Amino acid sequence: RRSIRAYQETQIHPEQLNTILEAGSYAPNAGGQAWHFTAVQNKKILTRLNNAAKETAQQLQLPGLTDLAHDENFDCLYGAPTLIIVSGWEASPIPLEIDCAAATENMLLAAQSMGLGSCWIYFVLLAFNSDKADELRNILKIPQNYKPYTSAVFGIPAEKIVEIPERKPNLITMIP
Repeated sequence: RRSIRAYQETQIHPEQLNTILEAGSYAPNAGGQAWHFTAVQNKKILTRLNNAAKETAQQLQLPGLTDLAHDENFDCLYGAPTLIIVSGWEASPIPLEIDCAAATENMLLAAQSMGLGSCWIYFVLLAFNSDKADELRNILKIPQNYKPYTSAVFGIPAEKIVEIPERKPNLITMIP
């Protein structure tokens, strides 16, 4: 699986989206499936999320992200036609960041298995730290008491991946 950062405008098929969401729902979890998936395919809402995230990054002065936020051509969703936000129930006694991460990874792998591109996106979650957070949560119908923890974009890659970078050496220790 590779992180894709350029997509065709063509929307993924509804069956593909359902398969991706179903894969997320089968992820391992310790919190009783205390997550909620929000699939966004509305271009106006995607643009709104991108703009809110960029405004927040500009205000927070985050190293590395602030420069991107000031780039008017930067789209934190990389032009992908589909965004899935994974939110977790805030009252859960279990750390839901881990459960939401597992669900997101299942979705990324499902997309790859169907020949789709995907990319885990942190930047867009900054929108939920903005003064527009409540309005965005309402528009996206994120249930009350659920917090967005992870997100990823999905679509048809704009280009075929030809070169795959080597993995860092010495990341594995075997103890027989």
